[in-house]
Amino acid sequence: MLSLAATLIKLDPEDGEQIVEYLKTQALLMREKALLQASVRDQKKLLVENGKLKKDIEVLRTQLQEKQRRRTAKALFAPAPPPPSVSPAPSPPANQPDGATAAVSTNPPPTSSHDRRERQSRRRRGERKARPTSDSLSLGAEPRVDVSRLDLRVGRILSVRRHPLAEMMSVQEVDVGENAPRTVVSKLGGKTNLEELQGGLAVLLCNVKACKLRGVVSQARLLCCSTPDDCTELLAPPTGSTPGDRVTFLNYPGDPDRELQSKDRVWELLQPDLQVDSRGVANYKGCGFEVKGKGLCRAPSLTNAVIR
Repeated sequence: MLSLAATLIKLDPEDGEQIVEYLKTQALLMREKALLQASVRDQKKLLVENGKLKKDIEVLRTQLQEKQRRRTAKALFAPAPPPPSVSPAPSPPANQPDGATAAVSTNPPPTSSHDRRERQSRRRRGERKARPTSDSLSLGAEPRVDVSRLDLRVGRILSVRRHPLAEMMSVQEVDVGENAPRTVVSKLGGKTNLEELQGGLAVLLCNVKACKLRGVVSQARLLCCSTPDDCTELLAPPTGSTPGDRVTFLNYPGDPDRELQSKDRVWELLQPDLQVDSRGVANYKGCGFEVKGKGLCRAPSLTNAVIR
């Protein structure tokens, strides 16, 4: 390039330098163009390779899903393992008493291997249908429906506010002895002075399913007592109660459900027997709402009222 520049300058001293600069500029432009074309080719090549990789990944994912379906189907329809064989009972010795001989003779005779296989086959065919009813058949009765299935606890009302979307409802934050308070939506907005509720104790049903009431999720149910003339007040736990205390029933010692299922309608079935008697004591079929060691739950002023 230097010899070419010198030659041009020698041939044309006036315009030789401009021609040399022009040629240098053209050479640089051609080099940049070549680099750009190479970059575009590499980019297209990468796009093609990425497309192939995506197709390979999709094929492998389909194969994996198919294998998982086959494995699941094989596990579902695989025959159950045969039960361990039981050796036949030994025959009684010759000097055994007559009573013992009679007891041994009442045992069923050992069955043949063919009979055992038949019974196992019938058991496998009927296992899926028999399983749901096995518990109820073994108990010999329907599941209990009594007040012990309710998880009733003492709670302290930390704050009260009116529902933003329903004038007749209120929203309470209640401490029931857990790490965080529960939000409770109740229909006390138009019947109670809400300011009087704050800081007070109440009885709550805590194993109801959380549900949204007019946009606010309610996590428990405040127990109220009311009379036919529509007087309503909160059920009050005994003096000395603290948030989280369980409300139990002497005649119904069972454990509460983890969560009441709406299909079982446990609350609806129990509510007619939840009442406040003539002394103002809350009871279920005559058995009082009790906080052990502290006393009975009562209505503050009402008598002969229903609990809801």
